Parts: sequence; C-alpha cells; structure tokens
Amino acid sequence: MQITRSSIATVQGPPDRFTGDVWIDAVAAAPPPSRVTASLVHFMPGARTHWHRHPLGQTVWVTEGVGLCGRRGGPVEVIRPGDRVLFEAGEEHWHGAAPDRLMSHLAINEGDDDHDLVRWLAPVTDAEYAALPPDR
Repeated sequence: MQITRSSIATVQGPPDRFTGDVWIDAVAAAPPPSRVTASLVHFMPGARTHWHRHPLGQTVWVTEGVGLCGRRGGPVEVIRPGDRVLFEAGEEHWHGAAPDRLMSHLAINEGDDDHDLVRWLAPVTDAEYAALPPDR
C-alpha cells in the first residue's frame, strides 16, 4: 500500500495542449509496471483541449458543470455530471467546457507498451467548437 498525501500542486494546462483556462490535479500516476493515470481536469467556460488521440483510448467522467466533446467527423455532444465518455483507441477527439459554463472531469488513460498516453494535435478551431447541437 502507498498513500500519497495531497502535496502535488494543481498545474495550469499548457497552451500547446489547451485553449483557454484549464487546471489539472493529478489523481493517479502509479509507477511501472502500472500504465494507468487519472487526472481531475477543470475547464473554465469556453476552455477545451486541442485535438488529440490515445493509443489505448480514454474515459472521461464528468463531475460538475456542462461540457462539450467531439470526435473527428462527428457532431459536438453535450456532457453533464455523471456522464461517461469513452474515446476509443486512436480516435481523434477533444473535450472541454460549454461557452457559458465551467466543467470538470476525471480523465482516465492507459499508456501503451512504451507508456505513451496521448498524441497532441492541432487546436480545435472556434468554428469546430461553435458547432453546438441546437438543444444543448
């Protein structure tokens, strides 16, 4: 058993991976041979990830607020507390807060054999982000 006291500082999401104001709290980062990580990610209104993909997929579980997510070629979807979103292995996607609401989610990832977790891509454009469903 290992207990990690709350000594890891909240870090700001870097601008080469996020648009807007994003804050990240590490939840789980077990040493090898474990390959699972989890982070609690806080998105201020309008903030979002860049396009990205995970070699073994990603699950996000919304804890508060209202968010948006999308996958390459698909519609923008609204996500709310309690919703779980599975992005499949290699699926290009993004996620973040709605324009007028904050959103927090738990992001769970598993690294591949090389412990790679994510491949970051281009920013989500304002037009891609603004393609909201009419009934949000």
